[in-house]
Amino acid sequence: MPRNRRAGKLGSFGAVILLGFLAIAGFGVAGFMLAGKGFFDLLNENRHLKEAIHNLTDESQIGYAKVIKQETREGKVFTKILFVETDRADSLKRVLEKEFEIEGDIAHFDALIVKFRPPLVQDGKERAMYLWRRIYGETMRPEEGFPIETPGTEPQRYADICKALSIRDRNLFWEQIWRLSNEPKLLEKAGIQAIYGNVVYRQLQPGLIYVFKINNTGNLYPEVVPDL
Repeated sequence: MPRNRRAGKLGSFGAVILLGFLAIAGFGVAGFMLAGKGFFDLLNENRHLKEAIHNLTDESQIGYAKVIKQETREGKVFTKILFVETDRADSLKRVLEKEFEIEGDIAHFDALIVKFRPPLVQDGKERAMYLWRRIYGETMRPEEGFPIETPGTEPQRYADICKALSIRDRNLFWEQIWRLSNEPKLLEKAGIQAIYGNVVYRQLQPGLIYVFKINNTGNLYPEVVPDL
């Protein structure tokens, strides 16, 4: 076969592959934009969801962690942690409770913070929600951390936010909240000021309780109190 004809066929074959990749990429982008559009419509047009966000109140205590066991094995310290998330209306009611064991005595607590713009809330002040992501120790990479909440799912603490929505709209809201952390332009259209990570870490000791608090601007911080 002459070289120019062979080159022409190879070029055509490459063009077909390139068009295929472009079509797949375009389908992915279009799919995300359609999902994003549905999410923005939900925030802007769904009365029940808007009312729930309008009525968000200042957060205070959101949960706590405590050491239930700390020991040395083969020359290394291991710490077993009880992690508790509490109800928004009743700080004595537990909505999530898990145990984790890390190597060492320093634990990192990783959360995703969602800050709403003042027009979306009742009194014109900033309001924030948070989603617990994971816990990890000093010897672990963050991506190896133990998951607290499952990304894309509805946290029990905020079940009332979407209780009046259909199952489809509820799933759409939480899926997109988890996904939009790297889309600042889309967030602005939705009336969300920011979605970002917030990691706090502490050296943990038995006999103390590490109480997690968050304020209305999204600052997450622990307070230490004796375990009486």
